Amino acid sequence: MKRILLVKTSSMGDVIHNLPVVNDILQHYPQAQIDWVVEESFAEIPRLHPNINQVFTVAMRRWRKHIFSKNTWVEIQQCKRLLSQEPYDFIIDTQGLIKSAIIATWANGERYGYDKDSIREPYASYFYEHKVAISYEQHAVVRNRTLAAMSLGYPVPISEPNYGIAPTKIAPTQADLNQLLPNLKLPFVLALHGTSKVSKLWPEPQWIALGRLLESQALQFVLPWSDESEHKRALSIASQLSNAIVLPKLNLSHLASIIAQAKASVGVDTGLSHLSAALNIPTVAIYTDSNPERTGVMAGMAAATNLGGYQQMPTPQDVIKALQNIIFY
Repeated sequence: MKRILLVKTSSMGDVIHNLPVVNDILQHYPQAQIDWVVEESFAEIPRLHPNINQVFTVAMRRWRKHIFSKNTWVEIQQCKRLLSQEPYDFIIDTQGLIKSAIIATWANGERYGYDKDSIREPYASYFYEHKVAISYEQHAVVRNRTLAAMSLGYPVPISEPNYGIAPTKIAPTQADLNQLLPNLKLPFVLALHGTSKVSKLWPEPQWIALGRLLESQALQFVLPWSDESEHKRALSIASQLSNAIVLPKLNLSHLASIIAQAKASVGVDTGLSHLSAALNIPTVAIYTDSNPERTGVMAGMAAATNLGGYQQMPTPQDVIKALQNIIFY
């Protein structure tokens, strides 16, 4: 039995992009025991995968803010102790950052990662015993799968990625969801409107116009949110539509359960768009300030489409056309 530690800490989209590595490994080493190190705020993602043995959490973002706190250093030492308890045959850092490379040194085993010409932070490569050259021009999912394959010695996969996650692993029951969301009706389309940068937003009038187009298809328009600014925007969009509902604030496992029931998702450049694709929901991702070629949604078992790009603004009609190409009304 091979013991393997994957180091991919953040952000949500990057963590999701690493999920296909798990199924790739198990195809070639069915008895492998796979653990994962992840930032605490994204730990629910690898926990959705039924074949992850143990999830170790770090809190680099929180630790940086309180670097002089005694509690911070106590937590760091505890994390080091947990990671070093048992030896690993392979420690694979698919993050390729100095912080993730340092975390990899806390575990006991040989470290594998990208070489200095294949990552954004070249100094990270000095922490690996084994370095792999992989083109930075490839999509993140392809890079992760290639690194794992070359580290473990099996052929680089050319199949569609299998994200392998199942919301039922830690999700609430259907009865719980019905009680929590009595107004949720099938079929519905999710509007994943929130993102970390203002420049990546799709304007409210576009969402409203899309909602009206979906209304003619007898589809409910469902808007989740995670903070007050997103809540305010969701309420504003829903106030202009007769087929829209705003979800209550949900944790990631609850939201994964909602996404898994959707007919389709439309989302901006956000981790939830990647989660939708990983859950095999037809997904249209809207890009307005970034290039989706390297980090756009990548389809698994269901179709996914990336629209737009840097300083491009897809229209509601573009989105409807894309939806019609990936789902059947």
